[in-house]
Amino acid sequence: MTARADHQPMGSINITPLIDVMLVLLVMLILTIPMATQKVSIDLPVAGPPVATPPEKMHRLDIAASGSLTLDGVAVDEASLPDRLAPLVTDKQSLLTINADPASRYDTFDHVLATIKRAGVTRLGFADNKRFAEF
Repeated sequence: MTARADHQPMGSINITPLIDVMLVLLVMLILTIPMATQKVSIDLPVAGPPVATPPEKMHRLDIAASGSLTLDGVAVDEASLPDRLAPLVTDKQSLLTINADPASRYDTFDHVLATIKRAGVTRLGFADNKRFAEF
């Protein structure tokens, strides 16, 4: 009779798999929270009627794959970028467009975008976004 008593079904639930799943979810939450809290806020324009004529003064900022910057074809470093953007802030007819190489680092693009915002540029556009859809 003692042999049959050892093979009785257990009446309690095994919670070890539940604890394992909860620990995995906790680790995933801890890893994703820092990424969700880092952002650069930008005031995006509201869609309106199309403009018939382009802005009179168009400026282009290129970000190369190596991270180098060129403003209107002239090489510029990130430290002197706010000084170069100061005339664009005062001139309300100028428009700055950013053209980033698909192989450029997002970190570089993010720093440049933050620099542009700190400089006070409000008229900003992005050039050649269609090629990123097929990247």
